[in-house]
Amino acid sequence: MQARNWRAAEAICSRLTAAHPRFAAGWVAASQIALALHRRQDALDAALAAERCAGQDPAAWGAIGTMRSFANDHHGALAAYDRALALAGEDPHLLYNRASVRRFLGDLAGAEADYDRVIALKPADYEAYINRSELRAQTPARNHVAELESLAARKIPDWRGEVQIRFALAKEYEDLGEFEKSFAQLRLGAGRRREHLQYDVATDVATVEWIMQAFPAGPPTPTPNASVESPIFIVGLPRSGTTLVERIVSSHSAVTSAGELDCFALAVVDAARARGGKQAPARRELVALSAGVDFAALGLDYLRRARAAFTGGGRFTDKMPLNYLYCGLIRRALPNAKIIHVTRDPMAVGYAIFKTLFKNGYPFSYDLGEIGRYYGAYRRLMQHWQATMPGAILEVRYEDLVADSRAATHLLLDYCGLPWEDSCAEFHRNPAPTTTASASQVRRPIYASSVAQWRQYETQLAELKAAIAAAGFSV
Repeated sequence: MQARNWRAAEAICSRLTAAHPRFAAGWVAASQIALALHRRQDALDAALAAERCAGQDPAAWGAIGTMRSFANDHHGALAAYDRALALAGEDPHLLYNRASVRRFLGDLAGAEADYDRVIALKPADYEAYINRSELRAQTPARNHVAELESLAARKIPDWRGEVQIRFALAKEYEDLGEFEKSFAQLRLGAGRRREHLQYDVATDVATVEWIMQAFPAGPPTPTPNASVESPIFIVGLPRSGTTLVERIVSSHSAVTSAGELDCFALAVVDAARARGGKQAPARRELVALSAGVDFAALGLDYLRRARAAFTGGGRFTDKMPLNYLYCGLIRRALPNAKIIHVTRDPMAVGYAIFKTLFKNGYPFSYDLGEIGRYYGAYRRLMQHWQATMPGAILEVRYEDLVADSRAATHLLLDYCGLPWEDSCAEFHRNPAPTTTASASQVRRPIYASSVAQWRQYETQLAELKAAIAAAGFSV
């Protein structure tokens, strides 16, 4: 289906471009379609075709930059945005997009300069404020607290803007050691965000129970087969250290980072729908149906989707944290796959989740009690997978990575069947780009201060501690 859709879209864009040789927008549209179909190389080919006919059109170059960025060609995106800005002058939208690319590539000073210009040209672009605050540790000599406090004191028309300013203030106050002020802003921002979510954590908690009912036992131990692919899944809660593990493993010369892929979840949903004959079964029914799908076909479908979503051959990592929900299906569908579960102290990871303003997903993250309840469900499911599939999942503690990264790296590579390479243990001295929102943080050397940072807020986090305890887990 995807191949047919892409061929049809490509044919239309080719005809449009033949009729209008300067019609770069047609190839940009083709690139967008390819990305929607997880066809990364086709998206890049279409972006290249658009460049050939973009001429002196800054809008076309800006759109090309966006497509290249979405396709993870960030050097190409930077070149396109540079060209667009050279043609258009200081455009806040283009500056914002270039700042995002510079941030990804590690040019944090350049990104900050771009965000400064965005804010000067468009003061109501509140997302630029929080992105700027997250770029580096703020200091008494260089921070934006006064500017942010002035904004917070006003009536910001869009609640989203208020949330972004509150989270930016919380981050900067924490950097400055003003912990009470930081948490006060964090609570205001998180509360405001939670007001605008339609979410019930009970549904997520129940989903875990449904999964355990659908998969009460593990699959037979697979027979080793060198001809079968062995992707490396890195799972856990957000902010648990999955990005750090991804960077260690993908620093190996035989492994490519594919980023956070939604391919397995999409493949499961499609397989369950096909089995049940319903386009939109209820979640509980979807879980039950997933236990009876053709697992070999599911594995092949996942690999097809994953391979189309990134360039490069060989082994790859898939760092979608929520794949922890599917460990039982992964084991059945991809018996050679490696699953690495990254854990972190419950209070530390709970606080790290609470202080993160996620762009999408993780609706449980804006209420301390809901974080605790979700944590309990997640832990129960991971205990279930470990009990029913002993030895199938490697568990790695974030605290161990911080305490002795070399020993932890040996453990990771041995489990994945990879020979030792010094680059995997030393990558954090000069980190490579990452495909996640943790880009700024992962570039910093591994440090121990984050391990117990939550203790600055023990009183404020009492609700989280109580919810974790109520779920049956010690803190």
